[in-house]
Amino acid sequence: MKAGAAKAAAVRWVAGQASRIEGFRGAYFSGSILGLSDEDELPAASDVDVVVVTEQAEPPVKPGKFLFEGALIEGTYLSAGQLSSAEQVLGSYHLAGSFRRDTIISDPSGELRRLQQEVAAHFAERTWVSRRCGEARGRIESWLQGLDPSAPPHDRFTSWLFATGVTTHVLLVAALRNPTVRLRYLAARDVLTACGREDIYGRLLELLGCAGWSPERTRGHLRELARTFDAAAAAGRTPFFFSSDISPVSRPIAIDGSEELIRSGNHREAVFWIAATFARCRKILAADAPELGERLTPAFHALTEDLGVADWSAMSRRAEEVLGFLPVLWDTAEAIMTAHPDIVEK
Repeated sequence: MKAGAAKAAAVRWVAGQASRIEGFRGAYFSGSILGLSDEDELPAASDVDVVVVTEQAEPPVKPGKFLFEGALIEGTYLSAGQLSSAEQVLGSYHLAGSFRRDTIISDPSGELRRLQQEVAAHFAERTWVSRRCGEARGRIESWLQGLDPSAPPHDRFTSWLFATGVTTHVLLVAALRNPTVRLRYLAARDVLTACGREDIYGRLLELLGCAGWSPERTRGHLRELARTFDAAAAAGRTPFFFSSDISPVSRPIAIDGSEELIRSGNHREAVFWIAATFARCRKILAADAPELGERLTPAFHALTEDLGVADWSAMSRRAEEVLGFLPVLWDTAEAIMTAHPDIVEK
Protein backbone atom coordinates (compact mmCIF):
# COMPACT_ATOMS: atom_id res chain seq x y z
CA MET A 1 0.00 0.00 0.00
CA LYS A 2 1.20 3.51 -0.84
CA ALA A 3 1.77 5.80 2.13
CA GLY A 4 -0.72 8.27 0.70
CA ALA A 5 -3.46 5.64 0.53
CA ALA A 6 -2.72 4.54 4.11
CA LYS A 7 -2.89 8.13 5.32
CA ALA A 8 -6.18 8.65 3.47
CA ALA A 9 -7.62 5.60 5.25
CA ALA A 10 -6.48 7.07 8.57
CA VAL A 11 -8.18 10.36 7.74
CA ARG A 12 -11.43 8.50 7.10
CA TRP A 13 -11.07 6.62 10.39
CA VAL A 14 -10.70 9.90 12.24
CA ALA A 15 -13.70 11.44 10.47
CA GLY A 16 -15.95 8.43 10.89
CA GLN A 17 -14.95 7.05 14.29
CA ALA A 18 -12.31 8.87 16.32
CA SER A 19 -14.07 12.22 16.02
CA ARG A 20 -17.03 10.78 17.94
CA ILE A 21 -15.17 10.28 21.21
CA GLU A 22 -16.06 12.51 24.12
CA GLY A 23 -14.24 15.84 24.09
CA PHE A 24 -12.72 15.39 20.60
CA ARG A 25 -10.37 18.29 19.85
CA GLY A 26 -8.59 17.09 16.73
CA ALA A 27 -6.06 14.62 15.38
CA TYR A 28 -2.65 14.55 13.72
CA PHE A 29 -0.15 12.16 12.16
CA SER A 30 2.96 11.10 14.05
CA GLY A 31 5.86 8.67 13.76
CA SER A 32 7.60 7.21 10.72
CA ILE A 33 4.81 8.04 8.27
CA LEU A 34 6.01 11.67 8.45
CA GLY A 35 9.18 10.72 6.59
CA LEU A 36 7.36 9.16 3.64
CA SER A 37 5.95 10.81 0.53
CA ASP A 38 2.49 9.82 -0.60
CA GLU A 39 4.03 7.76 -3.43
CA ASP A 40 6.34 5.78 -1.17
CA GLU A 41 5.41 2.21 -0.38
CA LEU A 42 4.47 1.79 3.27
CA PRO A 43 6.74 -1.01 4.55
CA ALA A 44 4.91 -4.15 5.60
CA ALA A 45 6.43 -3.77 9.07
CA SER A 46 5.14 -0.20 9.52
CA ASP A 47 1.89 1.34 10.66
CA VAL A 48 0.30 4.78 10.48
CA ASP A 49 0.49 6.58 13.82
CA VAL A 50 -2.48 8.80 14.55
CA VAL A 51 -2.78 10.89 17.70
CA VAL A 52 -6.32 11.83 18.68
CA VAL A 53 -6.54 14.87 20.96
CA THR A 54 -9.27 15.00 23.58
CA GLU A 55 -10.15 17.52 26.24
CA GLN A 56 -10.40 14.69 28.77
CA ALA A 57 -7.70 15.01 31.43
CA GLU A 58 -7.48 11.20 31.55
CA PRO A 59 -8.02 9.94 27.99
CA PRO A 60 -9.40 6.44 27.42
CA VAL A 61 -7.10 3.49 26.75
CA LYS A 62 -5.58 3.93 23.33
CA PRO A 63 -7.03 1.87 20.45
CA GLY A 64 -3.53 0.60 19.60
CA LYS A 65 -2.94 -1.23 16.33
CA PHE A 66 -5.86 -2.22 14.12
CA LEU A 67 -6.67 -2.67 10.44
CA PHE A 68 -8.91 -0.12 8.77
CA GLU A 69 -9.59 -0.29 5.03
CA GLY A 70 -6.47 -2.40 4.63
CA ALA A 71 -4.19 0.07 6.46
CA LEU A 72 -2.54 -0.82 9.77
CA ILE A 73 -3.22 2.12 12.04
CA GLU A 74 -1.96 2.77 15.56
CA GLY A 75 -4.28 5.10 17.38
CA THR A 76 -3.28 7.00 20.52
CA TYR A 77 -5.31 9.39 22.66
CA LEU A 78 -3.64 12.50 24.07
CA SER A 79 -5.03 15.00 26.52
CA ALA A 80 -5.18 18.56 25.18
CA GLY A 81 -3.54 19.58 28.43
CA GLN A 82 -0.25 18.24 27.05
CA LEU A 83 -0.54 20.67 24.13
CA SER A 84 -1.36 23.78 26.12
CA SER A 85 1.48 25.90 24.71
CA ALA A 86 4.14 25.91 22.03
CA GLU A 87 6.80 26.00 24.74
CA GLN A 88 5.44 22.83 26.31
CA VAL A 89 5.55 21.01 22.98
CA LEU A 90 8.94 22.40 21.93
CA GLY A 91 10.49 21.02 25.12
CA SER A 92 9.05 17.53 24.65
CA TYR A 93 11.12 15.25 22.45
CA HIS A 94 8.21 12.87 21.88
CA LEU A 95 5.77 15.61 20.85
CA ALA A 96 7.78 18.27 19.05
CA GLY A 97 8.67 16.28 15.94
CA SER A 98 5.02 15.75 15.06
CA PHE A 99 4.52 19.51 14.81
CA ARG A 100 7.63 20.25 12.77
CA ARG A 101 5.52 20.25 9.60
CA ASP A 102 1.82 20.23 8.77
CA THR A 103 0.57 16.91 10.14
CA ILE A 104 -2.94 17.97 11.09
CA ILE A 105 -5.77 15.63 10.15
CA SER A 106 -8.66 17.34 11.92
CA ASP A 107 -8.77 20.62 13.81
CA PRO A 108 -12.30 21.87 14.50
CA SER A 109 -11.19 24.91 16.50
CA GLY A 110 -8.02 25.79 14.59
CA GLU A 111 -5.95 25.51 17.79
CA LEU A 112 -3.82 22.60 16.59
CA ARG A 113 -2.81 24.35 13.40
CA ARG A 114 -1.85 27.51 15.23
CA LEU A 115 0.21 25.42 17.64
CA GLN A 116 1.85 23.55 14.79
CA GLN A 117 2.86 26.74 13.03
CA GLU A 118 4.41 28.21 16.17
CA VAL A 119 6.30 25.00 17.00
CA ALA A 120 7.57 24.70 13.42
CA ALA A 121 8.92 28.25 13.56
CA HIS A 122 11.13 27.47 16.57
CA PHE A 123 11.70 23.72 16.25
CA ALA A 124 15.32 23.94 15.03
CA GLU A 125 16.51 26.57 17.49
CA ARG A 126 19.50 25.29 19.46
CA THR A 127 17.93 26.16 22.81
CA TRP A 128 14.92 23.93 22.16
CA VAL A 129 16.89 21.12 20.55
CA SER A 130 19.21 21.03 23.55
CA ARG A 131 16.28 21.08 25.95
CA ARG A 132 14.72 18.08 24.18
CA CYS A 133 18.02 16.20 24.32
CA GLY A 134 18.18 17.01 28.02
CA GLU A 135 14.70 15.61 28.55
CA ALA A 136 15.80 12.33 26.94
CA ARG A 137 18.95 12.21 29.06
CA GLY A 138 16.88 12.85 32.17
CA ARG A 139 14.69 9.87 31.36
CA ILE A 140 17.69 7.59 31.16
CA GLU A 141 18.93 8.78 34.53
CA SER A 142 15.60 8.59 36.34
CA TRP A 143 14.63 5.21 34.90
CA LEU A 144 17.97 3.53 35.59
CA GLN A 145 18.29 5.02 39.05
CA GLY A 146 14.76 3.84 39.79
CA LEU A 147 15.21 0.19 38.80
CA ASP A 148 13.43 -2.04 41.28
CA PRO A 149 15.22 -5.28 42.20
CA SER A 150 11.98 -6.67 43.65
CA ALA A 151 10.00 -6.25 40.42
CA PRO A 152 9.15 -9.32 38.33
CA PRO A 153 12.06 -10.18 35.98
CA HIS A 154 10.17 -9.16 32.83
CA ASP A 155 9.20 -5.77 34.30
CA ARG A 156 12.69 -5.08 35.60
CA PHE A 157 14.13 -6.05 32.23
CA THR A 158 11.69 -3.77 30.38
CA SER A 159 12.65 -0.81 32.56
CA TRP A 160 16.36 -1.40 32.01
CA LEU A 161 15.93 -2.02 28.27
CA PHE A 162 13.90 1.08 27.45
CA ALA A 163 16.11 3.31 29.60
CA THR A 164 19.19 2.00 27.82
CA GLY A 165 17.51 2.41 24.44
CA VAL A 166 16.85 6.10 25.07
CA THR A 167 20.59 6.67 24.53
CA THR A 168 19.76 6.50 20.82
CA HIS A 169 17.02 9.10 21.24
CA VAL A 170 19.43 11.67 22.67
CA LEU A 171 21.39 11.45 19.41
CA LEU A 172 18.39 11.31 17.10
CA VAL A 173 16.86 14.38 18.72
CA ALA A 174 20.19 16.22 18.38
CA ALA A 175 20.16 15.41 14.66
CA LEU A 176 16.52 16.57 14.25
CA ARG A 177 15.54 12.98 13.49
CA ASN A 178 12.40 11.12 14.51
CA PRO A 179 13.03 9.32 17.84
CA THR A 180 11.65 6.12 16.39
CA VAL A 181 10.81 3.18 18.64
CA ARG A 182 11.43 -0.11 16.84
CA LEU A 183 14.23 1.11 14.54
CA ARG A 184 16.01 3.40 16.99
CA TYR A 185 19.39 1.68 16.74
CA LEU A 186 19.34 1.59 12.95
CA ALA A 187 18.52 5.30 12.85
CA ALA A 188 21.19 6.15 15.44
CA ARG A 189 23.77 4.21 13.42
CA ASP A 190 22.97 6.34 10.38
CA VAL A 191 23.44 9.55 12.39
CA LEU A 192 26.73 8.44 13.94
CA THR A 193 28.13 7.04 10.68
CA ALA A 194 27.38 10.34 8.94
CA CYS A 195 29.49 12.23 11.49
CA GLY A 196 32.28 9.64 11.65
CA ARG A 197 31.49 8.41 15.17
CA GLU A 198 31.15 4.68 14.59
CA ASP A 199 33.00 4.20 17.86
CA ILE A 200 30.08 5.70 19.76
CA TYR A 201 27.68 3.40 17.95
CA GLY A 202 29.78 0.41 18.93
CA ARG A 203 29.54 1.52 22.53
CA LEU A 204 25.75 1.78 22.30
CA LEU A 205 25.61 -1.83 21.15
CA GLU A 206 27.94 -2.90 23.95
CA LEU A 207 25.68 -1.25 26.51
CA LEU A 208 22.68 -3.04 25.00
CA GLY A 209 24.65 -6.27 25.13
CA CYS A 210 24.59 -7.40 21.50
CA ALA A 211 27.75 -5.91 19.98
CA GLY A 212 29.21 -9.35 19.29
CA TRP A 213 26.03 -11.09 18.20
CA SER A 214 25.94 -12.97 14.91
CA PRO A 215 22.93 -13.15 12.58
CA GLU A 216 22.47 -16.77 13.66
CA ARG A 217 22.30 -15.84 17.34
CA THR A 218 19.76 -13.10 16.68
CA ARG A 219 17.67 -15.36 14.48
CA GLY A 220 17.69 -18.06 17.15
CA HIS A 221 16.21 -15.66 19.69
CA LEU A 222 13.67 -14.49 17.09
CA ARG A 223 12.52 -18.07 16.57
CA GLU A 224 11.94 -18.44 20.29
CA LEU A 225 10.19 -15.08 20.38
CA ALA A 226 7.82 -16.24 17.64
CA ARG A 227 6.76 -19.21 19.78
CA THR A 228 6.28 -17.00 22.83
CA PHE A 229 4.52 -14.30 20.80
CA ASP A 230 1.95 -16.70 19.37
CA ALA A 231 1.29 -18.14 22.83
CA ALA A 232 0.85 -14.71 24.40
CA ALA A 233 -1.31 -13.41 21.55
CA ALA A 234 -3.65 -16.39 21.99
CA ALA A 235 -3.73 -16.20 25.78
CA GLY A 236 -3.92 -12.45 26.35
CA ARG A 237 -7.02 -11.20 28.17
CA THR A 238 -5.76 -8.59 30.62
CA PRO A 239 -5.61 -5.15 28.97
CA PHE A 240 -2.17 -3.53 28.85
CA PHE A 241 -1.25 -0.36 26.98
CA PHE A 242 0.81 -2.50 24.60
CA SER A 243 -1.74 -5.31 24.16
CA SER A 244 -2.35 -4.59 20.48
CA ASP A 245 1.40 -4.98 19.85
CA ILE A 246 1.07 -8.64 20.88
CA SER A 247 -1.72 -9.69 18.55
CA PRO A 248 -2.06 -11.40 15.17
CA VAL A 249 -2.46 -8.08 13.37
CA SER A 250 0.90 -6.91 14.76
CA ARG A 251 2.85 -10.09 14.04
CA PRO A 252 4.23 -8.74 10.74
CA ILE A 253 5.89 -5.92 12.68
CA ALA A 254 7.28 -7.87 15.63
CA ILE A 255 8.30 -11.07 13.87
CA ASP A 256 8.45 -10.47 10.11
CA GLY A 257 9.93 -7.00 10.56
CA SER A 258 12.69 -8.37 12.77
CA GLU A 259 13.41 -11.14 10.27
CA GLU A 260 13.72 -8.57 7.51
CA LEU A 261 16.27 -6.60 9.55
CA ILE A 262 18.34 -9.76 10.08
CA ARG A 263 18.10 -10.69 6.41
CA SER A 264 19.29 -7.22 5.37
CA GLY A 265 22.41 -7.44 7.55
CA ASN A 266 21.02 -5.42 10.46
CA HIS A 267 20.80 -8.26 12.96
CA ARG A 268 22.14 -6.24 15.89
CA GLU A 269 19.68 -3.46 15.09
CA ALA A 270 16.85 -6.01 15.38
CA VAL A 271 17.74 -6.94 18.95
CA PHE A 272 16.08 -4.05 20.78
CA TRP A 273 12.58 -4.77 19.52
CA ILE A 274 13.00 -8.54 19.80
CA ALA A 275 13.91 -8.05 23.46
CA ALA A 276 11.13 -5.52 24.13
CA THR A 277 8.51 -7.74 22.54
CA PHE A 278 9.79 -10.79 24.45
CA ALA A 279 9.37 -8.99 27.78
CA ARG A 280 5.88 -7.78 26.89
CA CYS A 281 4.86 -11.31 25.97
CA ARG A 282 6.20 -12.49 29.32
CA LYS A 283 4.04 -9.92 31.13
CA ILE A 284 0.92 -11.12 29.30
CA LEU A 285 1.69 -14.76 30.06
CA ALA A 286 2.33 -13.98 33.73
CA ALA A 287 -1.10 -12.39 33.95
CA ASP A 288 -3.18 -14.75 31.84
CA ALA A 289 -1.35 -18.07 31.36
CA PRO A 290 1.24 -18.49 34.12
CA GLU A 291 1.70 -22.25 33.64
CA LEU A 292 2.36 -21.79 29.93
CA GLY A 293 4.64 -18.89 30.75
CA GLU A 294 6.62 -21.08 33.12
CA ARG A 295 7.21 -23.63 30.37
CA LEU A 296 8.45 -20.89 28.06
CA THR A 297 10.70 -19.24 30.65
CA PRO A 298 14.00 -20.81 29.43
CA ALA A 299 13.77 -18.94 26.12
CA PHE A 300 13.49 -15.56 27.82
CA HIS A 301 16.24 -16.45 30.28
CA ALA A 302 18.52 -17.38 27.36
CA LEU A 303 17.91 -13.94 25.82
CA THR A 304 18.73 -12.06 29.02
CA GLU A 305 21.78 -14.28 29.54
CA ASP A 306 23.08 -13.46 26.07
CA LEU A 307 22.52 -9.77 26.71
CA GLY A 308 24.45 -10.05 29.96
CA VAL A 309 21.64 -8.94 32.28
CA ALA A 310 20.17 -12.24 33.48
CA ASP A 311 20.16 -11.30 37.16
CA TRP A 312 19.90 -8.18 39.30
CA SER A 313 23.62 -7.97 39.97
CA ALA A 314 24.50 -7.99 36.26
CA MET A 315 21.70 -5.59 35.37
CA SER A 316 22.64 -3.07 38.04
CA ARG A 317 26.28 -3.13 36.86
CA ARG A 318 25.16 -2.51 33.28
CA ALA A 319 22.90 0.31 34.42
CA GLU A 320 25.91 1.94 36.08
CA GLU A 321 27.86 1.58 32.85
CA VAL A 322 25.11 3.36 30.93
CA LEU A 323 25.00 6.16 33.50
CA GLY A 324 28.79 6.46 33.32
CA PHE A 325 28.57 6.80 29.54
CA LEU A 326 26.16 9.74 29.62
CA PRO A 327 28.83 12.51 29.63
CA VAL A 328 30.33 11.07 26.43
CA LEU A 329 26.86 10.69 24.94
CA TRP A 330 26.07 14.31 25.76
CA ASP A 331 29.32 15.57 24.23
CA THR A 332 28.45 13.64 21.07
CA ALA A 333 24.98 15.14 20.97
CA GLU A 334 26.46 18.62 21.40
CA ALA A 335 28.81 18.00 18.49
CA ILE A 336 25.93 16.81 16.31
CA MET A 337 23.92 19.93 17.14
CA THR A 338 26.87 22.22 16.42
CA ALA A 339 27.53 20.63 13.03
CA HIS A 340 23.89 20.42 11.92
CA PRO A 341 23.20 22.94 9.13
CA ASP A 342 19.54 23.40 10.03
CA ILE A 343 19.98 24.15 13.72
CA VAL A 344 19.81 27.87 14.48
CA GLU A 345 21.83 29.30 17.37
CA LYS A 346 19.05 30.87 19.40
